[in-house]
Amino acid sequence: MQVMIFGAGYSGQAIGTETLARGKAAFGTTRSTDKLAELGSRGITPYIYNGETISPQLRRAMQTTTHLVQSIPPGAEGDSLLRLTNRDLRTCFPSLQWVGYLSTVGVYGNHDGAWVDETTPCHPKSARALERVAAERAWMDAGAAASIPVAVLRLAGIYGPGRNAFVNLDRGTAHRIIKKDQVFNRIRVEDIGAATLFLASSETGGIFNIADNEPAPPQDVVTEAARLMGVVPPAEQAFETAEMRPMARSFYGDNKRISNAAICNLGFQFAHRDYRASLADLWTSGRWNG
Repeated sequence: MQVMIFGAGYSGQAIGTETLARGKAAFGTTRSTDKLAELGSRGITPYIYNGETISPQLRRAMQTTTHLVQSIPPGAEGDSLLRLTNRDLRTCFPSLQWVGYLSTVGVYGNHDGAWVDETTPCHPKSARALERVAAERAWMDAGAAASIPVAVLRLAGIYGPGRNAFVNLDRGTAHRIIKKDQVFNRIRVEDIGAATLFLASSETGGIFNIADNEPAPPQDVVTEAARLMGVVPPAEQAFETAEMRPMARSFYGDNKRISNAAICNLGFQFAHRDYRASLADLWTSGRWNG
């Protein structure tokens, strides 16, 4: 197995780490030359990819890639990798056996707190979510044309070492925004890596929600992190009057509970099933700050 991760950022590096832990080769791309050394230090063979061209070095690596992960969000012009390869996976990736596309549960839109699963129709409202739905379909179509299984991983809110409520409390940037009946699911970044390799190893295609077992109000997560740290949580703020960036406010427009039963029914087990146990693990292990 030779795994190529387009967009080896926070989630992509977790996938690379899981790949290497299984004794397999991991390649990863970044837009920045400054991050080449960081990827290399993690054991991930690094390449530059800017979404506009594919270098000869990267094309050579694509020739021997057996498992592809696309972690780069699409734009208004669609998925850059599909555009640059003319959706011809067999020619550009002649050794390819499986594709994983990292999407988001945002494609479901708002369901007023109801449970959703992979059969729930998508009702995206934001431009970002609309682009994701289009990219999901494009990758599924490209895979079908090449007879290559494609797994779409719809990710909940990502957190983990270095990116969590403890860090926000430590920096003084944590908030407890109260919106009646609002809930979110979350996912530890390590579980993203494990779920991706689980599907890749069996070359399983389809759509899968990658989310924890406990959708919960966002303010409860901050309160629990403060309790573990032994600090006073920030004061509660009403959503209607809280000062928030437009993108942060837009996330509160979607209210739903995400079922992860599809991948669990295949035998996958999430290591971090709820935010309480996960936060306790981050705090007691000292890994909360990365």
